[in-house]
Amino acid sequence: MKLDPRHYENIAVSDGDTHNIVLSYLVHNCFKETAESFVECTGIKQPTDCLEDIDRRKRIIKFILEDNTLKAIELTKEVTPDLLEENKDLHFDLLSLHFVKLVCSGQCVEALRFAQENLSPYGSEQKYVVKLEEFLALLAYDEPEKSPSFHLISLDYRQDIADKINRAILGTSHTKQPSYSSLERLIQQMTVVKQHLSQEPNKDGPPFSLKDFIDC
Repeated sequence: MKLDPRHYENIAVSDGDTHNIVLSYLVHNCFKETAESFVECTGIKQPTDCLEDIDRRKRIIKFILEDNTLKAIELTKEVTPDLLEENKDLHFDLLSLHFVKLVCSGQCVEALRFAQENLSPYGSEQKYVVKLEEFLALLAYDEPEKSPSFHLISLDYRQDIADKINRAILGTSHTKQPSYSSLERLIQQMTVVKQHLSQEPNKDGPPFSLKDFIDC
């Protein structure tokens, strides 16, 4: 099922709405200088708290990408004290990055000690067991980058964890911001609409409901 463009092409979209969508994306992704320039050029209200928060999130992301995970953990606890206690998955991911750094730098004894002190407590939960085995398997290789678990030492893996912690921080009460930017939400909602429109019409009701949009 396709929508006739005539049904929506004449719907007006205000500059204010467009500007807010763009600014939301810039703030969420820590493009502070670009966000400040955008605010100045468009004349929209400057979200002072949001722009100040960018610096802290950007530093945490930078630490993660530069393999300084312990510093990232320290700063995260300063910014959002309860986040890592409440989000054990994220804390595990950050700790595992430091373990990987030790292994890749040839500090296998230190890596094993760190795993025993910081990662072994997670072994009591089944969902972490497979992950722990995968990380510990890196110790068996002189060149971890050639192991079956090579993806754990990639920049893409660190970037993924950096993205997760950025969203997690945004989702706390400390930032008062949504975890996803307005642009991302629009794309998610558009995807839901496309999926429903591509399905066979439901004879018992409309092809989608308001709940589908709310759940996005």
